[in-house]
Amino acid sequence: MKKIFLIVLPLFFTYSAFNQVIQWRGPNRDGYFKEAGLLKSWPAEGPQLILKVGKLGKGYSSPVVANQTIYITGMIDTLDYLSAVDFQGKIKWQVPYGRSWSKSFPDTRSTPTVEGDRIYVIGGQGRLVCLDVKTGKENWAVDVDKDFKSEWHNWGVSESPLIVDNKVICTPSGKETCVVAFDKMTGKFIWKSETVGGCRAYASPTIYEYKNFRFILALTSTHLVALNPENGKKAWSYSYFKKELVEDEDKDLILTNTPVCNKDEIFLTMGYDYPAVMLKMDSTGTSVKEKWIDHTLDNHHHGVLVADGYIYGSNWISNGKGKWVCLKWDTGEVKYVTDWINKGSLVGADGLFYAYEEKTGTVGLIKPNSEKWDVISSFKVSDGTGPHWAHPFISEGKLCLRHGDVLMVYNISKN
Repeated sequence: MKKIFLIVLPLFFTYSAFNQVIQWRGPNRDGYFKEAGLLKSWPAEGPQLILKVGKLGKGYSSPVVANQTIYITGMIDTLDYLSAVDFQGKIKWQVPYGRSWSKSFPDTRSTPTVEGDRIYVIGGQGRLVCLDVKTGKENWAVDVDKDFKSEWHNWGVSESPLIVDNKVICTPSGKETCVVAFDKMTGKFIWKSETVGGCRAYASPTIYEYKNFRFILALTSTHLVALNPENGKKAWSYSYFKKELVEDEDKDLILTNTPVCNKDEIFLTMGYDYPAVMLKMDSTGTSVKEKWIDHTLDNHHHGVLVADGYIYGSNWISNGKGKWVCLKWDTGEVKYVTDWINKGSLVGADGLFYAYEEKTGTVGLIKPNSEKWDVISSFKVSDGTGPHWAHPFISEGKLCLRHGDVLMVYNISKN
């Protein structure tokens, strides 16, 4: 049993929809959590810390909450582990699910996806597993990246599996395919898409729905592709990474951010001074074109939010520095670029934003404001080691943060 730093009285969480998908960056993978009744400001010392658990393994992945349990991945020695932690601070179970990435930045990056009594996660070298949520017992596993000849970039596998209908989706990009679907109950192979070029990216796929169109949006290191969920057939693809736009023609950049969608438009962004782009899909759902290009909001790996017609997020100045940006969705007009400590992750709930700055671990409660970066309250995370790269997760009035091998839970409910 791993050491518990702090144990508190039980917290009672409800699980209203047993088959609800609990996943990376909220129900729609857009950074928003469907919460209400949250605090509109925090005390000077921050919201109440109600749980802290350590020795969970090193990682940059987010925790998720389902069925009165927090699920979190972490690297221990050379293996990726999934831990189930209850709200008394007890580790209910902790099981390995695959080999960690063994080269640069090996800590876990895959956030678990939970549906019903099953939890899905993928290891740093591409082993996709389905586990029982109560026991951690393995239901099935597929060595996706080996079986489908995935081509890796510098940091291996970072995606979180996507559940679509009866399928679980992952993206072992390479010369053979870019996206693969398996039966979510059995792990049986269903389909693989044609390759569009590029190696594995670090972004998680998402579902895109507009009018009568319903596509899986997935990224390789070079392309965005839209696929029919039933058969994996390509509806359209867009060549995002163009070597002529970078000074070093041999450099492959890092696609990490899940696409953000609104009606027939899709926003893509990555760091390293590479331009962000707004795409517009045609009325037939068979192609996209560039609507506008932006050179300001090159978001590193922290995610962006859309609110009231504006895009918010941090940009990349260097690997250790970035500012906060607001763009107008329709035109790409830059509303502001401002300093606030450093770049970081951004999620939203109950009308406000939660920013988790990567260098000092400052957590900010932010009012969406297209005129200025409007910080209401803030506090610092003091536990854990390494960069603060894990995106926050919000559930049932609780803010869940991870830093290195430490999980922290804060009460942000008014009640």
